[in-house]
Amino acid sequence: MAINAGPTRTIGHAHAHHVGSLLRPKKLVERRFAFHTGQCTFEDVKTLEDEVLPEFVKLQKEAGLGVITDGEVRRDVYMQGIFEALDGMTAIPKRPLSEFMPYLPWVPLFSAMGIKEFMSVSCTGKIVRTKPIYHHEFLALKQQVSPEDVRNLKITVCGPTWQHLNHGSEYAYDHSVYSDDEEYFADLVKAFREEIQHLYDLGCRHIQFDDAGFAFFCSEVMVSAMEAMGVDHEKRLETYIGVYNAVTANKPADLVVSVHTCRGNMKGLHFAEGGYERVAQRLLRDLDVDMFYLEYDTDRAGGLEPLRYLPLGKQVVLGLVTTKSGALESIEAVKERVHRAAEIISQGEPKRSYQDALSQLSISPQCGFASVFEGNPITEEEEKQKLGLVVEAAKAIWG
Repeated sequence: MAINAGPTRTIGHAHAHHVGSLLRPKKLVERRFAFHTGQCTFEDVKTLEDEVLPEFVKLQKEAGLGVITDGEVRRDVYMQGIFEALDGMTAIPKRPLSEFMPYLPWVPLFSAMGIKEFMSVSCTGKIVRTKPIYHHEFLALKQQVSPEDVRNLKITVCGPTWQHLNHGSEYAYDHSVYSDDEEYFADLVKAFREEIQHLYDLGCRHIQFDDAGFAFFCSEVMVSAMEAMGVDHEKRLETYIGVYNAVTANKPADLVVSVHTCRGNMKGLHFAEGGYERVAQRLLRDLDVDMFYLEYDTDRAGGLEPLRYLPLGKQVVLGLVTTKSGALESIEAVKERVHRAAEIISQGEPKRSYQDALSQLSISPQCGFASVFEGNPITEEEEKQKLGLVVEAAKAIWG
C-alpha cells in the first residue's frame, strides 16, 4: 500500500517532550476499577475520560511541552489499541504465562510473584484491518487544540513486533492460519500501514511506537536465556527492524515516526538492565524512523557512548527525568548529560559540529507516568514539577 503524502513541512519539534501517558486522576482510576468489577458501564468510563482529557491538554500546554498527547486516558495499559482491534486477533484477558517466552525479563518476575496469567491477544485468523482504530483518540484530542497546534499532537501505538516478542513463533499465531513469521508479519504490516495512513489523513503528524523489546535486547540475561533456548537473538532483532521498516516505508515526509524503548515501567517497577551498546548501531542506523525516545534516567541504561552511532537526519530524545519516583532531578545535572551526549555525537560516525549534534537532541521523562492506569508511585504535583523541569532545562540548553 502506498502512503500518499500531502504538502510537506520541515520536521522541527521543540526540545521538551514527554513520552505519552499521564497520571489519571483518582476519580478516573476508581471509575475504571468499578468498570472492571461490573459496577458501571463502559459509557460511564468514557464520559469521565472525556471530562479528563481537557485537563490533560491544559497541563501539557501550560507546562510548555513541544508535544501533546491524550495521556493515554482511554487505556488500561499503554499497549492497548491496535492488536485487539484487528480482525483475526482474539483478545485473551488471562493468557497462561506458559505461553509467553520464558526469556522475557518480566516473565520470571511475574512467575516469582505468583502471577500465572496475563492479558494478551492471539492470532486466530487472517489479520485484516476492517475499521479505524485510533480515530476517536486522535479526533477527540484534535478538538482540544487550535489548528496551528495540531501538528504537535502525538498518538502512541504499540509496536508491530510486540506480540511476536511475547509469544514467539510458537504462540503468536495459529499455524493453520499462517505457516511462518513471514506470512504473519506481511498481513500485520499491511494493517499497520493502513492505520498510519488513516491517522495521517485525519491530520496526525507524529506517531510514536512504544516498544520495550528493543531495550530488552540490551539485557545480557535475556540474550543468554535466548541462546540457551536456541533462539538466534541477532536474527530476531534483524527481523524486527525489518518489520518496522516495512511499516514505515515511503511514509510522508511531514510525518514524524518515533520509537520509545525502555526497560519496563509498571507501577514504578523495571524488568531489565543493560546499556544500548549491544543494539545501538543497528537500532540508530538501520531502523527507519525519525526519532528515538531512549530511557536514560538510571545506570540501568548504561552510558551515553552508544549515541556515537546516531546518523545525520535523526533525533534522540534523552529520557533523563524519571517517572518512577517523585524525587526531582537538578537542571544542572540534566544540562551536563545533554552536553556530554552532544559531544559524543559530534565525534561519532560521521563527525559533525557540536551545535549540529546538539540540535539532534531533545529531553523528556524516561517513560510515561502511567503505563498502566493505576499509575506510578508519584503524585500529580510531582508529575507537574517534572514536566516543568523538562521545559526549563530545555530552555536553559537550547534557548
